[in-house]
Amino acid sequence: MTEVQTFGSDEVWRLEQWLESLNDLGFDIDEMDIVSEAAGSAMRVQPRVVEAGHHSRELRTFTGLDVEEAQARRLLNDMAGFSAHLAQTEGQSDRPREVIGHRWLTEIYEPLIAMMPTSLRGAMEEAEFFHEVLVHRWYLSERAGREVNIFDTASDYVATVVSGRPEETALPLEI
Repeated sequence: MTEVQTFGSDEVWRLEQWLESLNDLGFDIDEMDIVSEAAGSAMRVQPRVVEAGHHSRELRTFTGLDVEEAQARRLLNDMAGFSAHLAQTEGQSDRPREVIGHRWLTEIYEPLIAMMPTSLRGAMEEAEFFHEVLVHRWYLSERAGREVNIFDTASDYVATVVSGRPEETALPLEI
């Protein structure tokens, strides 16, 4: 349970699946190393136990986002995957988490939220939309057997899931 796990750099979706199962058991990731091996890059991950509310506090610290614990956990896992991607593509694995948080917010979170249909605004929190897109990406990646781009996933989510939802209507308040 607490032993180091290694994933290929093209297996972010498997890493996310493993992280989710650990999170459900009350574990978090203490550190993630990006290492180069003869066959390419790999991610080494060490789990640890964390206290209640840890994920919400950590996400708020690094991004300013204030969301519920389950959403924070999944968003932090996505941020960890983004960090691994940056380390692989830009060759620098020791960036401060504040820098990673800011880049993730401006390069991933905010552009994806801009894809949120106007019909959902007000009916769903932005973090909930992002969280649902992450869940959708996990399903698409598992089905494809490879990592699916987050923005392609958001487009698919809007086209296949959101378009099939009935419009939510607000009931008038009785005074």
